[in-house]
Amino acid sequence: MSSHIDVAIRDLQPQMVAYISKKGPYTGIQQAFGTLFGWLGQKGLVPAGPPSGAYFNAPGEVPEEQLLWELRCPVAGNVPAAGPDAGGLGVKRVEAAQLAATMHKGSFEGIGATWGALGQWVAANGYQIAGPGIEIYLSDPGTTKPEDLLTEVAFPVRKA
Repeated sequence: MSSHIDVAIRDLQPQMVAYISKKGPYTGIQQAFGTLFGWLGQKGLVPAGPPSGAYFNAPGEVPEEQLLWELRCPVAGNVPAAGPDAGGLGVKRVEAAQLAATMHKGSFEGIGATWGALGQWVAANGYQIAGPGIEIYLSDPGTTKPEDLLTEVAFPVRKA
């Protein structure tokens, strides 16, 4: 991927999300999504938008077993905050934020270059990163070819 990317500054609206908090390698993401969506079904919660992930540190910053991440799914209705339970599952409010966002098309193996380019864009355009990196999964990897996957990659930002 070239270092030129199209970035939009947009608002993330506050929302209630079901979530699962995890520590360890990203190879556990698929299983964690299965756990999250199974829990949603058990609790009778209805998804209200595309799932996402929040990444609190990154490979290269910490050893793989110390990676901290959270998978989220917006939920419909007036659902109260709860948890996390013993499995790291719960419901919480994600507050509004201003995002610097770009689109990544292709497999997750290549997403690191998109993150790098977005970080460079943020620094070069007078913004500071103001929270964990977010990936919003717009395609289902179970039904979409890897080269056609669409993922919005975003950092919460504020003007420097």
